[in-house]
Amino acid sequence: MHKSLPYLLGSVATIAAAGLLAVGCSAPARADATTARTELALSAKALGIGNYSAARNHAQAAIKADPKSGLAHAMLARSFVSVGDGIAAEGEVMRARAAGFDPARTHHLLAQAWLLQGQANRALTEAGKAPPRYAGYAIRVGAHALAAGGDPARAQGVLATLLADTPNDSFAWSDLGRIQYQMGNLAGAISAAQRATAANANNVEALTLRGELVRAQYGLVAALPWFEAALAHDAYYVPALIEYAATLGEVGRYQDMLAATRKALAARPGSVQALYLQAVLAARAGKDDLARQLMARTKGQLDAMPGALLLNGTLAYKAGVYQQAIDSWTLLVGQQPTNIVARRLLGAALLRSGDARGALDMLKPIALRADADSYTLSLVGRAFEQSGERDWAATYLDRSALPVQVGSTPFGTDDGLAGLSLAAHTAPDEPVAQLGLVRGLLEAGDTAAALAKAQSLVALTPGAPSAYLALGDTLMAMNRAGDAANAYRHAIDIRFDEPTMLRTVDALDRAGRRAEAANVLALFVSQNPQNIAGQRLTAHWQIAGGDWDAAIETLESLRQRIGNRDAALLAELSYAYTGEGDAVTGGVFGKAAYALAPMNPATTDAYGWALYQQGKSALALQLLEKAASIAPEKSELRWHLGQAYADLDRNAEAKTQIRAALADPSFEDRAAALAALKVLG
Repeated sequence: MHKSLPYLLGSVATIAAAGLLAVGCSAPARADATTARTELALSAKALGIGNYSAARNHAQAAIKADPKSGLAHAMLARSFVSVGDGIAAEGEVMRARAAGFDPARTHHLLAQAWLLQGQANRALTEAGKAPPRYAGYAIRVGAHALAAGGDPARAQGVLATLLADTPNDSFAWSDLGRIQYQMGNLAGAISAAQRATAANANNVEALTLRGELVRAQYGLVAALPWFEAALAHDAYYVPALIEYAATLGEVGRYQDMLAATRKALAARPGSVQALYLQAVLAARAGKDDLARQLMARTKGQLDAMPGALLLNGTLAYKAGVYQQAIDSWTLLVGQQPTNIVARRLLGAALLRSGDARGALDMLKPIALRADADSYTLSLVGRAFEQSGERDWAATYLDRSALPVQVGSTPFGTDDGLAGLSLAAHTAPDEPVAQLGLVRGLLEAGDTAAALAKAQSLVALTPGAPSAYLALGDTLMAMNRAGDAANAYRHAIDIRFDEPTMLRTVDALDRAGRRAEAANVLALFVSQNPQNIAGQRLTAHWQIAGGDWDAAIETLESLRQRIGNRDAALLAELSYAYTGEGDAVTGGVFGKAAYALAPMNPATTDAYGWALYQQGKSALALQLLEKAASIAPEKSELRWHLGQAYADLDRNAEAKTQIRAALADPSFEDRAAALAALKVLG
């Protein structure tokens, strides 16, 4: 949190006045008052343009010139709170007071110093002591203290009152935006951050906040200029450096990420956020020992943070310390119950440790989803096997062999509808409880009640993307894909992340608005070039559109990142190479995919189709028949099988398969199929 300069110590010109420099302290005989005065003026100027690091350096130079200047110590305290160093700020406030500086002029600074140290109640009390001259600053500190103390609604009310009196207070707007962002009101946060930067282009916290919000709203690449704008004011502003480094890492610019973390450590030695990001970078490079060393240097200060829990658990699991991994991931799932990655990891660890029942409890909410991945389904099947429930094991193992449904569906729930209804009734203004009830109603099949509740949720929290997602999910369950797409588009306007993108693309495609769907996908991939789900879907559509070279490029890039053990990826590569005219290479990938998942109709068909294109019709036919028997509803499999039958002069069977393909309204290769039927007679 950074505050406007007038609320601190006055304007640059005022600070430069000799009379004010003498207030509250007497210069020692040998003090260089002229140099101190100059450095203080430069410090104030640096604060005004958002260069907090330079402001700190100039304040330190002023103290060096005149060690007993209370104003210089107060200015340094102001600079320290701006760069987020609460401990150092507190020390400088006490030195300023000891030098004779008026304590009334430091209550707001001391309050913020304590807030930065996590002492919200103490900060709130101290902020209340500030005189009217510093009331605006103190109110903002108090608002953050209220939010940190668990009363964000009151905090927002306090800031709204302040802004009613001072509508152009950039720092009040950025404080309001930060609190709204923390509360999940992204639309409100976006509006507040825009007001903040419009009111003061030098507000580096507002610029950093804009970067974080743009990252959520539009994507990674779009966020980078905002962080760069903040760093153009202060190259060593740690909050911007941390967010910049994290974003660079997600984009895949690892060298730049490392450089940003090193600069953050230079600005704030021992920065735990910078050390954590370096540990993430080391883990991605396979340097697990280095990653552990870097995490050890954080001294457990981030151990409760979701990212650190995920990383620590991963490092422990890879080292064979499974219980430690389970402990970390259990805490993570407790914080983020709908985190699919965390649940999958924890479920695998529990299963490996012999706790099949615990693994089932963890994985079933994912497995209940229509788009559950094959790995999770296979884990659930194996867990049922270990529990002796072979019928259920067979069901989930069979599902794991089927292609994953493209799209993103609601998170499954085992909670009873009665309990969810009671929770929602008890807390009618609590969005989480209302969202849970929508999910429960959808699980129970009561789409009418779910729709009414979802619409109420949107009215309750119009700035929260989760409300629009719930509405879209309900409309999709009612087969209203077009309306669902419109609801998802509202969510995208606020937060453009992977689940929202997948839902939107799926709904637009089902609504027959493929051009719009393609635009959404292309925009997401352009902003999130390292996103695996986006790349997979892009390749899938490239194959469907016959853009074989582009599909090969996309898939080969993915293969370099995730390896050769992904059957679906290898099957897609087989289709792409075969379609491009290289059926031999297609057969290599098809064979590898089939070896990994011989009961998956996609891998079976890909291998068979590559063999068919090589002229090995008899061998191909066995695989194509197997694929079609596993998933007879898949029109593409029927079409491939029909062509193989025709090549072997089994015309009646060929016509049966081709007609079955044409009976599917979504079948796209209709012209070729109709032409084949005409030839067959």
